[in-house]
Amino acid sequence: MNFTVVLPAVISFAVSVILSPILIPFLKRLKFGQYVREDGPETHLKKSGTPTMGGIIIVLSISITSLFYIGKSTDIVPVLFATIGFGIIGFMDDYIKVVMKRSMGLRAWQKLLGQIFVTAIFGYYLINFTNVGTTMLIPFSGGKYLNVSYMFVPMLFLVMLGTVNGSNFTDGLDGLESSVTVLIATFFSVVAIGMKNGISPITCAAAGSLLGFLLYNVYPAKVFMGDTGSLALGGFVAASAYMLQMPLFILIVALIYLIEVLSVMLQVSYFKLTGGKRIFRMAPIHHHFELMGWPETRVVAVFSIITAMLCLVGLMGL
Repeated sequence: MNFTVVLPAVISFAVSVILSPILIPFLKRLKFGQYVREDGPETHLKKSGTPTMGGIIIVLSISITSLFYIGKSTDIVPVLFATIGFGIIGFMDDYIKVVMKRSMGLRAWQKLLGQIFVTAIFGYYLINFTNVGTTMLIPFSGGKYLNVSYMFVPMLFLVMLGTVNGSNFTDGLDGLESSVTVLIATFFSVVAIGMKNGISPITCAAAGSLLGFLLYNVYPAKVFMGDTGSLALGGFVAASAYMLQMPLFILIVALIYLIEVLSVMLQVSYFKLTGGKRIFRMAPIHHHFELMGWPETRVVAVFSIITAMLCLVGLMGL
């Protein structure tokens, strides 16, 4: 493989590694400390005050690297837009939580409205300014494509919003979201390079950025990405999948996202239906395993191993 193909990953990794020791102390001085849920695991209370909003590092690393390649491939534009767009929503949510001291951040309807707005612009660009069309690759079909026609737009909103919020729920343990998503970004990078698709610079940049961020985000984390990072990464994953005509593959490679968001939906629904009973000890599901006695590092390792295997399954399904 030509080294220049993976050069964006190296550049983004370097930018992330350089920015982290600059921005982390800056976030500390601004007292942008993590708010820890009082109803969360007791072991997390010691994390209170750890700098959050580190997702700024991820978004900046991806954006700076993409600027070097955007002139060569306009396919980068919609993926970068989704990454930054959802990242801005996350930043606003973090800012309200951390700076304005309103623990719930953006109201649910405000966050949803912002996500719909970003998705609508992404969808408009996708339909009118790319060659993606309304077809998508069917996993394990031998290269067959499905034309969803009029269902394309409803599916787009379902996939984008589901992926973004699944990514958001996955961010709850030191290095969990970073570890899972770097594998997904690597999967899309391998596919994009193999297909000679124009989004490969930004998928490589995302992988490199997360590897650099992980140096500071692994247990015990020196910085958290916050909603700034988790929403941006969810937008990146969904947008990359659509630009490769592979949204159905999200169900495979990003299954952890789906499991996390479903665990919350099931927990809330069951709680209401039964008048207070729970399926899991705590949701999202990574907290359930914590309360079963698993160390954070084990949960992260297991979820990452599952994602790595699923990415291999995804490659088999091409």
